[in-house]
Amino acid sequence: MEWGAVWLTMRLATVVTAILFLVGLPLAYWLAMTRWRGRFLVEAIVALPLVLPPTVLGFYLLLAMGPQGPLGFVANRLFGMRLPFTFTGILIGAVLFNLPFAVRPFTAAFSGMNLQLIEASWCLGVSRFETFRRVTLPLCWPGILTGLILTFAHTVGEFGVVLMVGGNIPGVTRTLSISIYDSVQGLDYTSAGKAASVLLAFSFIVLLVTQWLGQRGEAT
Repeated sequence: MEWGAVWLTMRLATVVTAILFLVGLPLAYWLAMTRWRGRFLVEAIVALPLVLPPTVLGFYLLLAMGPQGPLGFVANRLFGMRLPFTFTGILIGAVLFNLPFAVRPFTAAFSGMNLQLIEASWCLGVSRFETFRRVTLPLCWPGILTGLILTFAHTVGEFGVVLMVGGNIPGVTRTLSISIYDSVQGLDYTSAGKAASVLLAFSFIVLLVTQWLGQRGEAT
């Protein structure tokens, strides 16, 4: 098994999960609380990666990150860097592709909480931020943790978007899934089998933890 690919995959999954925690949490809270009629448009955009083929999303991201694309132009002008076939490029692609795996569980957790507890905290003079930190987060932690676990696990197994945006550069964009594909292409089934068995065990553990968290959420 290629340990460089394992390290790169864990690094990518960790950074993606952290970013989506910071970005997805306020977005999910807004989706759960807003009464805006156009909310369904935002929900559709967030959920789009669930039905969009990874190669299609990767293709459009590659165009956007190219020298003439908006993301690529801004990155080159402001930071003097290119995005395609770099770790930053696959990071952007992974964040966008995994957005619904974080936001949807977060939103479900916020939607299912008892709003009377939130209102009682406000009536006692507690600020909205402190209420969110001391009341909302503890109430919704099983759903939030489920979203983080799903995001991490899905990033670990990501293939299409990463391959389209990052290619197969060892130590830079070659993740574990791409390493398995490369081993199969080279008829090295032993290495592919070892890496695939690790991902299989990891996926099964993730499902067990997710189911357990779901039961804890229902119990509370």
